[in-house]
Amino acid sequence: MECVFGLVGKGFAIVAADTSAVHSILLHKNNEDKIMLLDSHKLVAASGEPGDRVQFTEYVQKNVSLYKFRNGIPLTTAAAANFTRGELATALRKNPYSVNILMAGYDDESGASLYYIDYIATLHKVDKGAFGYGSYFSLSTMDRHYREDMSVEEAIELVDKCILEIRSRLVVAPPNFVIKIVDKDGARDYAWRQSVQDVTTAAV
Repeated sequence: MECVFGLVGKGFAIVAADTSAVHSILLHKNNEDKIMLLDSHKLVAASGEPGDRVQFTEYVQKNVSLYKFRNGIPLTTAAAANFTRGELATALRKNPYSVNILMAGYDDESGASLYYIDYIATLHKVDKGAFGYGSYFSLSTMDRHYREDMSVEEAIELVDKCILEIRSRLVVAPPNFVIKIVDKDGARDYAWRQSVQDVTTAAV
């Protein structure tokens, strides 16, 4: 039931993800951040089995940091995406990770970019992408309204349209979403869209 989607605008990339931590029919919490900062100008939004998602994204993050420490320069977004794809491909025939990734980044030479990497190590550079059941609605909404030259405000409006479609049309829709942006000023949180507060346990 996870929903992860993103798009590239004019000089920036935006990714959004639901914040529900679930197991089977149980909801454990509503504030799980599924978008990780790889470095100052890269974001990874991931969906999949919680253990694989957390372990693999942390593994990629540490290796990106190690490369910069060893060589003195950071990986480009394309290089980080290809490294991630390579690690998924290597693990595919040993102990595969059940994780799907949208990697967004900003480079001085090439600008903003978004990469689609699925659990069987497929890699594509895309203008917009999505994973999870929410992709049925977010992709069709983005197909209808997306433009390459969108401003930040227009892109956020489109993200909100996607969230509204998911909430209104998906049978078991996640109520809360986190939105993050990356541009020339770096990667950062943009907003949270919350309709339900975190689950609290009643005292017995």
